[in-house]
Amino acid sequence: MAATGRGDLLPGTLEMLILVTLRREPLHGYAIAQRIQQNSGDLLHVEEGSLYPALQRMLIEGWVSAEWGMSPRNRRARIYTLTPAGRKQLSRETRRVGRLIDGIVRLLRPSEA
Repeated sequence: MAATGRGDLLPGTLEMLILVTLRREPLHGYAIAQRIQQNSGDLLHVEEGSLYPALQRMLIEGWVSAEWGMSPRNRRARIYTLTPAGRKQLSRETRRVGRLIDGIVRLLRPSEA
């Protein structure tokens, strides 16, 4: 996964973005990548080479489940669904990223001297 012109994001960020995306509805892999790109205002692009290994890791962890179904274009696709364990992980990751953002904001503030 890359931010346009920026490089890789922090470890665990891709998994968090996938969990956030699946929070609303089950989706197939390509739709997950599209939603992340659309919802980030075209700033984040998820490459297939990053997305599918992340989804596989998340299946092993039990954060998502998957079933074969049909895409909106009537193609056979693996549909991913957020599990209760995935909701808990999303909560943990949201707190972790929130703390990280707070730290970055503190560093960016002008010092009060």
